[in-house]
Amino acid sequence: MGAEVPVSDGTAHIVWDWNGTLLHDIDAVMTATNASFAELGFPPITLERYRELYVVPVPKFYERLMGRLPTEAEWVVMDEAFHRHYWAAAADSGLAEGARELLRGWQADGFTQSLLSLAPHDKLVPLVREHRIDVHFLRVDGRTGPSHTSKAGHLVRHMAAMEAAGVTASRTVLVGDAVDDALAAAHVGARAVLYTGGSHSRASLETAGVPVVDSLAEAVATARELAG
Repeated sequence: MGAEVPVSDGTAHIVWDWNGTLLHDIDAVMTATNASFAELGFPPITLERYRELYVVPVPKFYERLMGRLPTEAEWVVMDEAFHRHYWAAAADSGLAEGARELLRGWQADGFTQSLLSLAPHDKLVPLVREHRIDVHFLRVDGRTGPSHTSKAGHLVRHMAAMEAAGVTASRTVLVGDAVDDALAAAHVGARAVLYTGGSHSRASLETAGVPVVDSLAEAVATARELAG
C-alpha cells in the first residue's frame, strides 16, 4: 500500500498506531469489551476503569480485571466475542480530530510515515483505504499472527522493511496510545509520543517516560522536535 509515496531520504519518519490513535474507536472498544465480559457473566466496566487497567498483552488486562488469567477456553470465548462486536461497531468510528490534515501536512513537508497496527491485516487495509488515507503511507502493516502478538516484535519486522526504504530508527517516532507503543519504540531504537485519546489513562501513559499529549496536533509537533 501507499506506493505513490516515494522512499525516504533519511528524513523524519512517523510510525502511526491505528486503533485509539488515528482511528477514534474507543466507543467501539468499550462496546466490544463489555460484550465479551457478558459472554462469561462478568459485569460491565467504565471507560475510566478500562483506561486505568488496560495493558498489553491483552490476557494480562483480563487478569487485572478477573484477579487471575483467563483459562484457554475463556480466552477463546472472550477474544471471539470482542472481535465480533468490535468490527461491527468500528464501522461507525471516524478518524481522530485533525488526523487527515496532519497526515497530509507531514507528507507535504517532505517527511515520511507508515502505519503499524495489531489489528488484523486483512481488516486493517480495507478500512484505511475506506478512510482515503492510504496514499500517505510508505507501508501499512497489520497483524498476521495470533491476537496476543507483541507490538515490539511487530515493530521489528516493520522497521526492517522501512530501513529498506531508507527510513532510520534514529529519526523515527512512533505515535501511539499505549505504554506498549513506547516499549516497542525503545526496543528498535526509535522515539515515541503517547496520545491520551485511546486505551490508557494519562497517569498510566506517563509511566513510560516519554512525551504524553492530548491531541494528534501536539503529537506531530513533538515528533518533529524528537526526530530532529
